[in-house]
Amino acid sequence: MSKLLLQTIRREPTPRRPLWIMRQAGRYLPEYREFRKTHSFKALAGDPELARDVTLMPMKRFPLDAAIVFADIMSPLPAIGVDFDFDPGPVVANPIRSEKALAQLTEADPDNIAPEVITALKLTREALPDSTALLGFCGAPWTLAAYLVEGRGVKEFPTLRAFAAAEPVLLNKLLSKLTELMQTYLIKQAEAGADAVQIFDSWAGLLSLSDWQRLIEPHLRALLEGIGKAGVPRILFLQNAPHLMDAYAALPSEVLAVDWRVDLGKLQKRYSDRAVQGNIDPAILLAGADATRASARELLSTVDPLGHIVNLGHGILPKTPIESVEALIKTVHEEEK
Repeated sequence: MSKLLLQTIRREPTPRRPLWIMRQAGRYLPEYREFRKTHSFKALAGDPELARDVTLMPMKRFPLDAAIVFADIMSPLPAIGVDFDFDPGPVVANPIRSEKALAQLTEADPDNIAPEVITALKLTREALPDSTALLGFCGAPWTLAAYLVEGRGVKEFPTLRAFAAAEPVLLNKLLSKLTELMQTYLIKQAEAGADAVQIFDSWAGLLSLSDWQRLIEPHLRALLEGIGKAGVPRILFLQNAPHLMDAYAALPSEVLAVDWRVDLGKLQKRYSDRAVQGNIDPAILLAGADATRASARELLSTVDPLGHIVNLGHGILPKTPIESVEALIKTVHEEEK
């Protein structure tokens, strides 16, 4: 059976737009919160069977068109010797800020790159109906470097930006290593059953356009070209970077996914050969079902259905009412021809 999401990625006509939600397997679900009473996030992400169970939670509750494997963007980094924990976000034990620290990173064994995620994908694929797409994902090299250099997520990542200015050669070496690792990781995800992959560049907007082009663009392009040559459909998500929108659109990917700050209808018209994904503000769902329904209808009215994957403009927020998610899905499904 043809998968609605993949048809849309190929910009083929579909009966309705596909819908999935970033962070759909997470803290807004009562069953997930119950799970977390006895399992830490790290334990859930590190156990393939538990990760499968969490991945499937929203699929059992909602008629979503894609599942996305439950993991963290940091999951593949132990393969190169990175030690980290969560508090609640990623905390790196030994930040990479010197040639010595970079030299201590190891060469990855392809079979040892987040094997728990690869197994979770296989288990999830077996449990999903043929009509439902399965998504893999990774963090973009720059977003991963943000945590590796800064040590944890902080506002505006000042240490990272100072490092980029003071040590561009060292940053280039780090990004090259991360690019190679992510390329292998994403291809292995596709081999394990992922129908498409999303590259999350959550900290895309930290640099100016000129610095981004000089420091980041070659690595992100190499990653996208590498997985493209392997035949893996690519969704490229950028967060809080409207000043980089045209630069990202020049990169090779089948789908441009953007946050709520970008006019998705205008973006779609500007790049009419690309599929687009998004982009309802997640905070609107906090306002309840009526506000969600109104926002969804506005999105549907301003974005052409051909090549449009409905999603939020970022991850769903923990306090989101279930009724808002139901309203979003119902509104999208009511558009069915």
